[in-house]
Amino acid sequence: MKAIWSWFRRDRGGGSSCLARERLRLVLVHDRTNTSPGVLEMLREDLIEVISTYMDIDRPAMEVSLSRNGDSVVVIASIPILGVKRQLPGAS
Repeated sequence: MKAIWSWFRRDRGGGSSCLARERLRLVLVHDRTNTSPGVLEMLREDLIEVISTYMDIDRPAMEVSLSRNGDSVVVIASIPILGVKRQLPGAS
């Protein structure tokens, strides 16, 4: 009977425990770097502005996060590119 209950309680590919763990990790990274969520949002907007000069991007699908890599903090950006602009600003 214990085997049946343990099977039902198993974490199946993520679920709420993995989500909670990821949120806690992000909170700790933000806390250790003294970074507010507002700063991360401003970084996201600046990245959109600069990259949009050269490429068409899927803005709603864009993700920016902070992660720890040993003693360093890393900015991770996932930016889906829809296409490259043919006419660049300042080009003749």
